[in-house]
Amino acid sequence: MDIETAREYCLSKKAVTECFPFDEYSLVMKVMNKMFALIDLESANKICLKCDPEYALELREHYVAIEGAYHFNKKYWNQVFLDGDVDDKLLKQLIDHSVEEVLKKFTKKMRTEYEALP
Repeated sequence: MDIETAREYCLSKKAVTECFPFDEYSLVMKVMNKMFALIDLESANKICLKCDPEYALELREHYVAIEGAYHFNKKYWNQVFLDGDVDDKLLKQLIDHSVEEVLKKFTKKMRTEYEALP
């Protein structure tokens, strides 16, 4: 999957917005203002995704293209190299998983607002 396809897939998720809060190369994807992904536009070959800690370690053991995310808490964030051994289907699953990890942390009020959105 290329960087633009990954971006479009992220934006297809409910209540997702994009912004550049850090610099002009780090495209951040948020669901209701909570970050779930960072796309590196400078190297244009990796995406950082939130992940369940145990699953994060399992993925790193099985895939060369997945490692702890640089500048992130490596317990909860992986970086996935798009030119590696991760296929499109798995990358979409990892993006979905990242969104779900963020949704799990929503307050009851945020969850209600999220569920009320079209």
